[in-house]
Amino acid sequence: MTGWNDNQNPDGGWAYGRGSSWTEPTAYALLAQLAAGISTDNEKAVFEGGLRFLRATQRADGGWSPQPGVSESTWVTALVTLLPAKAIGEQRTERAIAWLSGQTGRESGWAFRLQQRLGGNDEPYPEAWPWFPGAAAWVIPTSFGILALERAIDRGASSRLRGRVSTAKEFLFDRMCADGGWNHGSNRALGRDGDSYPETTGIALVALHGAPASPQLERAKAAARRHLASCRTAEGVAWLRMGLAAHGERAESPRVLVPRTTVDRALLALADAPRNPLLKAA
Repeated sequence: MTGWNDNQNPDGGWAYGRGSSWTEPTAYALLAQLAAGISTDNEKAVFEGGLRFLRATQRADGGWSPQPGVSESTWVTALVTLLPAKAIGEQRTERAIAWLSGQTGRESGWAFRLQQRLGGNDEPYPEAWPWFPGAAAWVIPTSFGILALERAIDRGASSRLRGRVSTAKEFLFDRMCADGGWNHGSNRALGRDGDSYPETTGIALVALHGAPASPQLERAKAAARRHLASCRTAEGVAWLRMGLAAHGERAESPRVLVPRTTVDRALLALADAPRNPLLKAA
């Protein structure tokens, strides 16, 4: 596999394929380099270039937008915080976590107002994360929100974040599809059960690493195995392998996959790594 500098942009970031740098592929490329190990001067220079791009593009509110041309912080903030705080900057990471912990799906607000109108309800509505502020919560941004806050707690952040992580995990289990996996957010639509997708199932399983054994978790792992047996995308296979590995199960795809994007390449590298830097224990 060629070096990461082969398609690194002059600003230090990476594109999905070709063109301008984006936050998501840049963060994944850096995480993949961490998983592989950074030892040579060239590897260090490439890694520092990526960090330089991310430091330069952090927004005033503490978050990151998908790319410099977008004027709003979004879910990619959580992905950036999975990089070592010492690398990206301790204060930058703290500001990002503060922004992230202030975001929630708009349905949480609707549920609260409805409870108040009906006379109150002691059962809180699970708080989860949207793709961008003001939108409904979805599985993928919620999964990354969980990973980001767990990493912050591991660094000694306020223990109040534990409650937010716990309720976000409740959201994931609540959104589980009938087949045991996950799709982007709605497990039932127009009167029928929704089908799960490979990548979302794998991502949710990564976020639920360390969850106690349960019938739901066993169903989720079974769904991941079924998806892995037939999945033909590098992204889906990588996430399914990482999701199962997060629960102590090493699995391989029955087919050889060629990465087509920077994200594909980075995710396959992460799936092959003996220790996954996405997880707080890595």
